[in-house]
Amino acid sequence: MTAPDATVLALHYQNDVLHPDGRIRVGLDADGTARRRLLERASALLTGARAAGLPIVHVRIAFRPDYADLLANCDIFRNVASIGAVAEGQWGSAFYEGLQPLSGSRREFVVKHTRISAFYGTPLEETLRVLGARRLVVAGVATHSVVEGTVRHAADIGFDVMVAQDACASADPAVHEASLASMRLIARTGPVAQALRWAAAPD
Repeated sequence: MTAPDATVLALHYQNDVLHPDGRIRVGLDADGTARRRLLERASALLTGARAAGLPIVHVRIAFRPDYADLLANCDIFRNVASIGAVAEGQWGSAFYEGLQPLSGSRREFVVKHTRISAFYGTPLEETLRVLGARRLVVAGVATHSVVEGTVRHAADIGFDVMVAQDACASADPAVHEASLASMRLIARTGPVAQALRWAAAPD
């Protein structure tokens, strides 16, 4: 049996993004119901990927505590510095408990980035090529930011992509839906269960 050629990208499942006390609110607002739903689906994605033997690349955003490595050329990055979010070594930049990489796993990897696309200035593409990935299941927070930016980059460099839409979120549900609609020009979209089936057995 041929091994799957798919890899899961889990984007920004970090405390500052997901925890009620987190500082970043572009992906989730204070609504506990939306947060619980997102956490359940993200957990199902990681659990399902592990059960299927799929590699997982966990992508985290983090900056030096003095933000000297942050290029503040747009509002999203200026805001990160002003609120003191995702500083390296701090609670906010750490993975949310339950969605962190499995310790000691040879099938899970961590990539740190400092821009919108998870590919920009990182070894992500090289890691995926070494893994033999041709197809990517992408999920994370926020849908209209890191997810869409990464999906567009992935499509441009030749990957076949599916977005696990219920393991993604934007604070404004209309923005989430608009981003998914936009991405359908370059990627498949569907719930976690469908994305895992697609990853395990190409259609």
